[in-house]
Amino acid sequence: MRCTFLFFAALVALTTASQRSYDGYQVMTIKTDDSQKLDMLFQWQEQGIDFWDNLNSIGRPMRVMIPPNLQTDFPAFLRDNEISHELTISNVESVLDQERKVQIESRARAMVNRRFAPRATADFSYYWQYSEINAYLRNLATEYPNLVTVEVAGESFEGREILVARISNSNFDGTKPKIFIDAGIHAREWIAPMAALNLIHELVEHSADNADFLACDWIIIPSVNPDGYQYTHNTDRFWRKTRSVNQGSTCRGVDGNRNYGYFWGQGSGVSTNPCSDTFLGRQPHSEREVQAVVNEMARDASGIRLYLSFHSYGDLLLFPWGYDRVYHDNHDQMDELANIVADAIRTTHGREYTFGNSAILLYPAPGASDDYAAGAHNINLAYTVELTGGGSRGFDLPPDQIVTVTQEIFTGLRAYAQYIASNF
Repeated sequence: MRCTFLFFAALVALTTASQRSYDGYQVMTIKTDDSQKLDMLFQWQEQGIDFWDNLNSIGRPMRVMIPPNLQTDFPAFLRDNEISHELTISNVESVLDQERKVQIESRARAMVNRRFAPRATADFSYYWQYSEINAYLRNLATEYPNLVTVEVAGESFEGREILVARISNSNFDGTKPKIFIDAGIHAREWIAPMAALNLIHELVEHSADNADFLACDWIIIPSVNPDGYQYTHNTDRFWRKTRSVNQGSTCRGVDGNRNYGYFWGQGSGVSTNPCSDTFLGRQPHSEREVQAVVNEMARDASGIRLYLSFHSYGDLLLFPWGYDRVYHDNHDQMDELANIVADAIRTTHGREYTFGNSAILLYPAPGASDDYAAGAHNINLAYTVELTGGGSRGFDLPPDQIVTVTQEIFTGLRAYAQYIASNF
């Protein structure tokens, strides 16, 4: 027991030493529904304020992380502009330290258990790393060849494979509607890949219990941005972008969800500053990670009836358009389906998901994947799914809440699938 304790203590110390420190950083919860104040808040992103929640115009609370050098000026701005605010996390590093300890302990236990499991196993007691995601997918393809195939959709900037799982009990023979899902374009949103992996786990390893899902064929990319994702595990927990090199700048990466080619760079909600978390890139589809999604979507576009992109967080079901505050021609049906899904989650689990047009509900953001799916490929049911966040306990919920969140959205996915199967 003492050896185990010393091993964990050493591992935690080593991991912490290699990570960027957020000692002295604070998180505040702010709230406003004034559009002019939202515009002013957006400008603070360029100065180093990190918006953990999406800016929104409906008065929902937004968590923002404040570096030590702005802890006088930013609260003063909030007071001067009468923007409601309160301190939520007094020192971010203390929260990260706890998250690392739980992650390391849970992962170590899972690795021990995995040594004695000859088959693919899905342990949702911790947030998986990139190598574990790919190993699990490849094991599934070996063990269930008649149900799932795993292919390489592309490679990341740093050369990591971006895998796609294609799930069908009819070999994609064209008789069923297709559902396309991606997750993890924003690196720090750890719950998003876990939700996609849980769906894959349920569809493949528990296919008999979820036969209604298999009335559709599924195309799922659970980790679109593996470079950024692994970087959040190894180096900087709050890294959001890809890890590509921006010529002429020391700042790396692009916001993949501002890099899609539909209304790219038009309007507000993006930045041309390579150091910004919402940097749109030098040109549309500049990112290899985005190219992987674009190419995979084009391959099956004619049969895709539903597109979903998993993010965190906010308990939101968002749909086009996001580039500006205008309705999509299919707004009524998208709204109807979102209501059905939100009702299923609320009735079963008590979780309240808000739904609506992205730009109207939140803030304009051109170059997003759901706009691209709807605009470039006429996929008339396209959604960004913002999963549950961590509240006062960090960006994402602690690992012991992964199962809760993934099962809640799984209920919503059942409602999505039943609707698609019944209407197409």
